[in-house]
Amino acid sequence: MQKKGLFILLLTVLLTSCGEYQKLLKSRDPEEKYQAALRYFNDKQYVKSQTLLDDVSSYYKGTERSEDVLAYLARCYMGQKDYTSATEYYRAYIRNYPKGKYATEAYFQLGHCQYLDSPDARLEQEITRNAITAFTQFVELYPESPYAEQAYREMGEMYDKLALKELYSARLYYNLGTYLGNNYLSCEIVSKNALKNYPSNKYQEDFSWLILQAKYQQMVNSFENLKLERARDAQDEYYNFITEFPNSRHRKEADRMLAQIRKVTNE
Repeated sequence: MQKKGLFILLLTVLLTSCGEYQKLLKSRDPEEKYQAALRYFNDKQYVKSQTLLDDVSSYYKGTERSEDVLAYLARCYMGQKDYTSATEYYRAYIRNYPKGKYATEAYFQLGHCQYLDSPDARLEQEITRNAITAFTQFVELYPESPYAEQAYREMGEMYDKLALKELYSARLYYNLGTYLGNNYLSCEIVSKNALKNYPSNKYQEDFSWLILQAKYQQMVNSFENLKLERARDAQDEYYNFITEFPNSRHRKEADRMLAQIRKVTNE
């Protein structure tokens, strides 16, 4: 009986709530809708809040409250995890209120929304690059903000994702080997560019190992008149690699390569 009574009570509350919301949708009082939208937002009922805010946004356009409406609409989309829409609303806020009372939040969230919306590293990374741009602008404008540390951390993750995309490309070139050309050279170039463009990325050892492997394979697959030069180049790369990563998990394989290289250089 107690469970039945609780169920009836919850159902009554739900129906009453739905009835109130339907009345609000039909209301012609923008202030009533606005205040209700804030209540729904605080209760994490973001869709209802967003709908009511959309209804009153044109009424408050050009007034002081327009700034609040725009900021809360962006927050509602964040609450719904619709980061693409939230991004657009935060952009609109910055465009209309670059020094407004929610400006710090807007500049940070512009980067954070795109960070959350950033796709898998194998896909196009325009959103990732836009997130980095937004975070860069944020930390320049608000270096002392409590959000600055998070912005730097998430920006670092975005740089790592861009580096990972390059790592996938470099590995693909390496696996293609000599198919339709010297793909080992392409692997080397992509890896070197990634190390240059993303110097603090967490895949530095992976790129360095690919460069060593690529140079070794170019030696193995070269014409005789080029083999000595390429062997010396691979040997230099071996020493660069073990100096930077002396405890690498690839150390045994690298040492094996060196033994083969020395057979060519006669050292």
